[in-house]
Amino acid sequence: MPLSVLIEAVLFYKASPQKKSVLQKLFMADDVVWHEAITELKSRLESGATRLVETDTELLLATAPELSELIDSLRKEELKGDIGKAGAETLAIVLYKEPVSRAEIDRIRGVNSAFILRNLMVKGLIKREAVGNSFQFHITPELLQHLGITNKINLPQYSEFMTALETFNQTPV
Repeated sequence: MPLSVLIEAVLFYKASPQKKSVLQKLFMADDVVWHEAITELKSRLESGATRLVETDTELLLATAPELSELIDSLRKEELKGDIGKAGAETLAIVLYKEPVSRAEIDRIRGVNSAFILRNLMVKGLIKREAVGNSFQFHITPELLQHLGITNKINLPQYSEFMTALETFNQTPV
């Protein structure tokens, strides 16, 4: 498999900026091979829906700028829609366990939560904060306002749920 495809796969899976140095080390690519792969990836993506965004230190896959009107209209539709069962489940995890990483959310749910987390962020119900090389998810004041509470400790059965969550976390996998 070409290095450019492997880089694209990791960027797609991570769905967030990734350190070039970490990726280059992951694939054990020397500078020449690395730069050729990045050039190839950029070139291949030029005619598609995604682009490779590159800073001095990071890489990210992003939607092509010429699709911004389409994406904006989709985003507005998403804001109107229901969050669904998976969204409610993910939101509950963030609400009760914040700050929480995507890896921890995925572990609790047993599935990849990247898409659901993005939808909840688009709706303004959660936010993410960079912590080292990863992100931590937090609730927003808008979520509390929407729930009609001023603090998450006012949630129904908050202490009981936290005790059950602690028991779950101590259970060996």
